[in-house]
Amino acid sequence: MTTNLFDLSKLPETGEFAEEILRYHNIAIKRIISSDRLETNTFVQEEAEWVMLLEGEAELVMGDLCYNLTKGESLFIPPRTKHTIRHVKVGTIWLAIHIYDKESR
Repeated sequence: MTTNLFDLSKLPETGEFAEEILRYHNIAIKRIISSDRLETNTFVQEEAEWVMLLEGEAELVMGDLCYNLTKGESLFIPPRTKHTIRHVKVGTIWLAIHIYDKESR
């Protein structure tokens, strides 16, 4: 399967569009496209996650710190760490790598 990471043809009017582009052993790689109309969601995931903005801007709060991410910047989110996406620019494209403790299918 081939994927154009910069393709915005699935840009949602609200929320996010997420697609898994690769799963191998305990790692899943996802491409996420954000609309600028997101519900403020707080996440606490069992797995670790490394995210990179391929395009756009996002404001993410993790613990007591606020991260204003722009194109090309990345952030590591340790497992079981509370984090909230407060704002994104329309058409923001994320590359997210989820790292699980055990292989999942």
